[in-house]
Amino acid sequence: MTTETNAAEPLGTLTIRTLAMPADTNPSGDIFGGWVMSQMDIAGAIAAVEVAKGRVVTVAVEAMSFIAPVKVGDILCVYTSIERVGTTSISVGIEAWARRNRNADRVKVTDGRFIYVALDETGNKRRVLG
Repeated sequence: MTTETNAAEPLGTLTIRTLAMPADTNPSGDIFGGWVMSQMDIAGAIAAVEVAKGRVVTVAVEAMSFIAPVKVGDILCVYTSIERVGTTSISVGIEAWARRNRNADRVKVTDGRFIYVALDETGNKRRVLG
C-alpha cells in the first residue's frame, strides 16, 4: 500500500462505486471519514467472501490512512486486492479513490488493510475454503 496522492493507477480490482451525498457530510462539507471507512469495509467483505466462498466478518482494520477529503458529488471508487489468505482469515488491501466533478480525474483519498475471518453457519470460525 502507498499513501502517495499522485499514484498513477489504483491497485486492485474495482469492487464498488458510490456517490458521496450531502447527508454524509460534516459541518465543513467534507464526507465523514466513517462513511468512507464503511464503504471500504463493504468492498473488502465482497472480496473476502469471494475467496472464502461464504460468510466473513471484519476482525481488524490495520494501517488506515486518510490522504485527501471526499467532497459531496464525488464518486467514491473502492479497489481491493487480496494480500494474504490464512487458515481462517483473509487480509485485503483496500484503496479508495474519488472521481471529482464526475469526470475521469481522480485522487486517492485513503487506503488501508482490513482483516476478515471466515465463519460457518453457526457463527464459528471455519477454514477458508478458497
